[in-house]
Amino acid sequence: MSGVTLVKYGLGNIQAFINIYHRLNIPVFIAENSEQLKKADKIILPGVGAFDWAMEKLNKSGMRDTLDKMVLVGKVPILGVCVGMQMMGQRSEEGALPGLSWIDADVINLRHNFFNNQHVNGHPLPHMGWNDVLPVTKDTIFKDITDPRYYFLHSYIMTPKNSADILTYSRYGGEFASAICKENVYGTQFHPEKSHAWGIDLLRNFAEL
Repeated sequence: MSGVTLVKYGLGNIQAFINIYHRLNIPVFIAENSEQLKKADKIILPGVGAFDWAMEKLNKSGMRDTLDKMVLVGKVPILGVCVGMQMMGQRSEEGALPGLSWIDADVINLRHNFFNNQHVNGHPLPHMGWNDVLPVTKDTIFKDITDPRYYFLHSYIMTPKNSADILTYSRYGGEFASAICKENVYGTQFHPEKSHAWGIDLLRNFAEL
């Protein structure tokens, strides 16, 4: 199957992704079970809401084991969005359930962000609205995107243990990782599906990996 498959496990703005890919004339599919997911050659894991709620829904969807096998063994490209990215880490301060552990990272509240010894206290939470995104490299999903700005809505951030897994930085009081990449695993803290031309270009780039 060519195109992009969206994991439908009860969270995320699925229709916004569908609309963008339809406009781009890129095939887009929905996976609600393991058999549908097994046909995917690129996957998007959307997410909104609390970490434990999202992990519980994914665990109960029947797709968790298949997703692990496709990502870790089959090396199928996957893009996690917002909580979908946070789920790729080890654990979150927001909950008690373990994450997917695809990225060696914890998820912390923005108020506990001491990245580069800078503290975010004094800035309102959630971090909501448009913000600059500074790519470490403009290959892959940021290819040919100029001065990217994306829409954020979150109170928690991923903190990769290995700086090589950080694809972009953004600033909200302190500096934080706003996108990650490790081999075939990509994640964005921001919402490309709500980010106009910058988001459309990123989703096109992901489909063309």
